[in-house]
Amino acid sequence: MLRGVALAATTVLVFGVAGGAAFATKLTTNVDGLDLDDLVVAAPTPSVAPDPADAAAGRAVNVLVLGSDQRDGANEAIGGAEEGMRSDTTIVVHISADRSRIEMVSIPRDSLVDIPECALTNGSTTKPQRNAMFNSAFALGWDRGGDIDSAAACTVSTVQANTGLTIDHVVIVDFAGFQNMINAIGGVDMCIPQDVKDKYTGLDLTAGVHRLDGVVALQYARARHGTGFDGSDTARAGRQQVLIASVANEVLSKNVLTDAGQLAQFLSAATQSVTTNLSLGDLTGLAFSLRSIDRESIKLMTVPWAPARSDRNRVEWTAEADAIWANMAADVPMLGEPDPAPEPTAPADDTATPPPAAEPPVAAEPTAPPTPGTDAISPADISTATC
Repeated sequence: MLRGVALAATTVLVFGVAGGAAFATKLTTNVDGLDLDDLVVAAPTPSVAPDPADAAAGRAVNVLVLGSDQRDGANEAIGGAEEGMRSDTTIVVHISADRSRIEMVSIPRDSLVDIPECALTNGSTTKPQRNAMFNSAFALGWDRGGDIDSAAACTVSTVQANTGLTIDHVVIVDFAGFQNMINAIGGVDMCIPQDVKDKYTGLDLTAGVHRLDGVVALQYARARHGTGFDGSDTARAGRQQVLIASVANEVLSKNVLTDAGQLAQFLSAATQSVTTNLSLGDLTGLAFSLRSIDRESIKLMTVPWAPARSDRNRVEWTAEADAIWANMAADVPMLGEPDPAPEPTAPADDTATPPPAAEPPVAAEPTAPPTPGTDAISPADISTATC
């Protein structure tokens, strides 16, 4: 048997070189080919993948998140055809240097702000504008520059000029990208406090707990007309904050941030149809660095505002907004440092006259839950248990 094996091996060696090419040709003509491109599902990233590094470790990060109203390609089928591109949703996300806090501040699109001159990719520069609607900065960059880079850059310049913050990164999410994000976590549970119906987006939900997939979540995020809505952008921003808080609860409950492999898969799926100057690797490292964050340390709110004195259909930021932006720039809690705990009282002297018996404690009045869009909320404030 050993001689047979040796003979077979020798035969392969002797004839392999001389007849290898001819034999390979013979095999090729005898075998039907396979084309598996675009058919095989990518192999899952192993859960033992090395921990991704945070490229911004040790310093605070400010990310500008823009929801674009783009209506071409896949977005046309979702939102209907419309020329140009606008931004309906803007959120400034501050991530503290020690990665213990995430703070998100929504900027109403109807805010009256000063828009600085904007440099565009075609080499031109726009003129500065005073007391203009905030979301016109994005439209100005798109209309004059003709591309999303100009639109995003003009918005970043406007945010920096009016807040004093330095924006490190930009993430632009269109309709399809938002749906991908929701579907990547398998949907999200939401408490719908009252029946809502909006013919413009197709939303139609009864009061109660619903599991929203990407399509319905997008309808809910966009809706502001019809049953259950007052038509305002500021009220819609509050509902969007509740939706984001619910997404955070879903992500944290599934431990997505603590498993490097699972996190990479989630972000790979969630960032489809997303435009950003963050690489997937940097985004994964930044998200992984937040793996120890708790729900109470994530805060969402709308920049403090009041009806504009020049136009009651527009809004202007109040003095409280200045303090919030300043705190974020200084990397301290945006609502200020919490009050210190009271100092413990010294034990009573045994020789002293005993103090009078203490009055029974008075039951504290239950605190009202925060109002989304007006007060700061956290994912810990959002529950479907009492819906």
